[in-house]
Amino acid sequence: MHAWLCENPVGVDALQWKELPTPVPGPGEVLLEIKAASLNFPDLLIVQNKYQFKPPLPFVPGSEYAGVVAAVGEGVTQLKVGQAAACLSGTGGFGTHTLAKADLCMPLPAGFPFVDAAAFIMIYATSHHALIDRAQLKAGETVLVLGAAGGVGTSAIQIAKAVGARVIAAASTDEKCALCKSIGADETINYSQGDLREAIKAATGGKGPDVIYDPVGGSFAEPAFRSIAWRGRYLVVGFASGPIPALPLNLALLKGASIVGVFWGDFARREPKANAAMMQELAGWYGQGKVKPVIDRTMPMAELKAAYARMGSREVKGKLVMVN
Repeated sequence: MHAWLCENPVGVDALQWKELPTPVPGPGEVLLEIKAASLNFPDLLIVQNKYQFKPPLPFVPGSEYAGVVAAVGEGVTQLKVGQAAACLSGTGGFGTHTLAKADLCMPLPAGFPFVDAAAFIMIYATSHHALIDRAQLKAGETVLVLGAAGGVGTSAIQIAKAVGARVIAAASTDEKCALCKSIGADETINYSQGDLREAIKAATGGKGPDVIYDPVGGSFAEPAFRSIAWRGRYLVVGFASGPIPALPLNLALLKGASIVGVFWGDFARREPKANAAMMQELAGWYGQGKVKPVIDRTMPMAELKAAYARMGSREVKGKLVMVN
């Protein structure tokens, strides 16, 4: 097998494409022949030693992938050789093969393409957990999605629309706003132009959004939170812009608003039955056409460094997927 190996987490340039022994699955593990792997923001942080999870060295990055089960270890009953599966394990995806814990793998129904499957679990699980579980979003409510043209942003638009909410999508270019419209956003805001608070006020008739979905953080967090509706829920999803904002807590008091943390990974670990039910619902929604990953482009696995560069340029709309 071959894989991109991180022996020193000082950045993307240190990754090397190497031939490695093909591993044998142990108890509870499967060997997956990788067909596609998506590039997520944590995949950038982890090779820079900036992610909260720091795997032992050396490691193969690539948190999310899909492929065909090539071998199964002792005790594995939910998967069999030749079966298609998707997995989100944190590492291992950027190669031709990897070992994964069987209980982290999602068997794929017939007709679920590998490219879509590799771009599915992280973004849709995060957004479903955020909007449905943590925010208790209801039909008829208004959701403001920041960073709306990215992976989690596009999934949030689709999930909010699936439950009957009104969606205002905020993104950094007119082209990204047009993409958001094409997948269901009711209105868009280009937050690189004009005053964000005024734009939110205009889009909501002065009421403000009931739910704010924020995977971006940085300088847009406070003006967005100042615009929230009475009893609004501000979802802290991530900090893709880099800086972690500090919000004045008196705003939560004045608006009767909630600041709600979203940590899907720990939810899945602590509440596995609820997570499994959620994933089953999401797979059903995919089959019904309610959700479908937005794929920016596919690139050969050998071009991983170029894919990282594209992600770092903030040009990606939806997800980048590497293919073998």
